[in-house]
Amino acid sequence: MSSDTPTETETETDIASEIDADETTTLLQDLVQIPSPFFEEEEIATYIYEWLDERGLDPEYHHVSEPDITGFEGDNVVARIEGSDPDAPTVLLNGHMDTVQHVDGWTEDPTSGRIEDGKLYGQGACDMKGGLAAILVAFEALAERDLKGDVVLTAVVDEEGPFGLGTDAAIRDGLTDDCDVAVVTEPAPTITQQDIENPAIVLGARGRFLYEVSVTGKAAHGSQPDNGVNAVLDAGRVAEAISEMELGSHPKLGSGSVCVLSIAGGGEPLSVPDYCEMEIDRHVVPGETAESVLEDARRAVDRLDIESEVDISLREAPEPDLYFQPYTTDEDHPLVTPFFESMRDLFDTEPDVGYFSSVGDFNHLGGRAEIPTVIVGPDGANVHGTGEYVYLDEVVETAQVVANATSRITE
Repeated sequence: MSSDTPTETETETDIASEIDADETTTLLQDLVQIPSPFFEEEEIATYIYEWLDERGLDPEYHHVSEPDITGFEGDNVVARIEGSDPDAPTVLLNGHMDTVQHVDGWTEDPTSGRIEDGKLYGQGACDMKGGLAAILVAFEALAERDLKGDVVLTAVVDEEGPFGLGTDAAIRDGLTDDCDVAVVTEPAPTITQQDIENPAIVLGARGRFLYEVSVTGKAAHGSQPDNGVNAVLDAGRVAEAISEMELGSHPKLGSGSVCVLSIAGGGEPLSVPDYCEMEIDRHVVPGETAESVLEDARRAVDRLDIESEVDISLREAPEPDLYFQPYTTDEDHPLVTPFFESMRDLFDTEPDVGYFSSVGDFNHLGGRAEIPTVIVGPDGANVHGTGEYVYLDEVVETAQVVANATSRITE
């Protein structure tokens, strides 16, 4: 090989150098300054569509509709780079446009996008507008390459909402059918089972179900409680029994968990409460299914000696399979190893490996769609809370990793 001919690694590293830090920061600041709580993503979707369109990247709106439970109507923004070889791998880059609802307690505008000491502040800055900005600039850089494989970009709605409707719709409508590997740029180190630091790769996540529990007792005068059946007292015993039941475990994902999220009942003046309802979170590992988690809870309640009637169900979903399924991705998968190689080459270190303790769109991709799914993303702090921020240098580095690894897969 001539000394003037770049090696394969040099060519791949070049794309990382094409990521412009100033452009990435400006883009991220713009995204953070657009309020986009879940179900309110229209303005940010328009911005992203126009950003892609101005660069000749042929975006399209992909409509998302869920009329029965949430009444939501919205739009993902999608784009595709067509490669030259239909047999080459296709890479999916996925990021969500929404944030949690703006929380109280901010001492500044939660959409300020203020930059200080290498951090950018704002609701959603870390989760996950930093990662979204990273895949957008990586996608722009990849569009300038001669790729053999395709690259699909999905900027989606409603990841922070109840169901992950945006990515769910992308799967159901076939946008991911030909994708061989998925990259989700959630903030990798922030919500993992392990203590990891970037550069890091997250290769799986627990799943999640939500119990809805109703407890029906018998009303009576509060001065004569023995004449009634106190649903609130019995609900407390039910909550304790479900919280203490045996849970599944997994060598990578750790053990499952149970958390009582809400309990409400009673309140009538001087009356034994005859009704109480609860929501209980259940995080699960592979092997645990909708049927098994229901049976676990019902068996735990059956062991109790209570007079109230107890009904346990799972939260209603638009589709029977629309729940967050647990998954793991093989560290040695041939379409995953390029991410390790990229981090080693770019940062001269061995990346940490972790597994998410909570759920997100990656569960739909890695679990239900069974696409090998990699999570890489910038670190920060105060996710879902006041004072949320993301490290700007890690946003740029995430874009470099995504561009570099994707080019290894598709060139």
